[in-house]
Amino acid sequence: MNTTRVVSVFFLIGLLSVGCTRRADKPQETSAGAAPLKPSSVSVKGSDTMVLLGQRWAEGYMAAHPGSSIQVTGGGSGTGIASLINGTTDVCESSRAMKDKERAELKSKQGKDAVEIKVALDALAVYVHASNALGSLSVQDVGRIYRGELTNWKALGGADHAIVLYGRENNSGTYGYFKEHVLENKDFAAGVQTLAGTSAVASAVKGDPYSIGYGGIAYLEGVKALQLKKDASSPAVAPNLQTAQSGEYPVSRPLFFYTAGPATGTAADFVTWVQGPDGQKVITAVGYYPLPK
Repeated sequence: MNTTRVVSVFFLIGLLSVGCTRRADKPQETSAGAAPLKPSSVSVKGSDTMVLLGQRWAEGYMAAHPGSSIQVTGGGSGTGIASLINGTTDVCESSRAMKDKERAELKSKQGKDAVEIKVALDALAVYVHASNALGSLSVQDVGRIYRGELTNWKALGGADHAIVLYGRENNSGTYGYFKEHVLENKDFAAGVQTLAGTSAVASAVKGDPYSIGYGGIAYLEGVKALQLKKDASSPAVAPNLQTAQSGEYPVSRPLFFYTAGPATGTAADFVTWVQGPDGQKVITAVGYYPLPK
């Protein structure tokens, strides 16, 4: 084979190689003609109140989008917000709104604004043991209990026994929301036993007939949620879908996703899916409430 023929052969092989590579790199189009999202990993971190919900969302999304990976971890709303500020999570789950100083820190570190996305509703429940004869309390009385001003169930018409207090750690969004809306931003009593997670609070109350706790409505198994009065002269309101969506229940609240700037790629598609009909069905199955239509 002469030199000219050798060069021609290698030139043709090179062209074929480039053509194959370009065809392999081109994303396969859907039947509608739009290129699908490239599968990727999305990190979701934050609220322990929302961690089970986040995991169920992730499972549902990944089942509908093979090849995608949604990794969900808890740690508390404060931990999730810190991770978002530091750029170590794509999506923060939070059971409280971000504070102005947190938004400013995110803007300072990343040059991006926090984007707030409401994804579900919660009626923050006040738990008592299933055997507790009380059916309702005013929000003010719950605040007095957790500030240490009321210490015996007898003062509220219950048994003559000291009230055992369970609550959340201070990095919890539920802790922050409860302190602001129930304790009126005053300090918790020194005797509150703080636990790492709503599930742990509900479990502790389930095993202690003289206890009280608070947390997300989805963790009611084995405990009783008290009806709450906005004040002493108001009617008692049970936590449920209707009263949470209407705002009639005194401590109903939205649950949030936060992103640093608008979400992109698979993270954006995941957020859209969560707010859509399939994602909202998951909320009811877990025990929280979907957003009003």
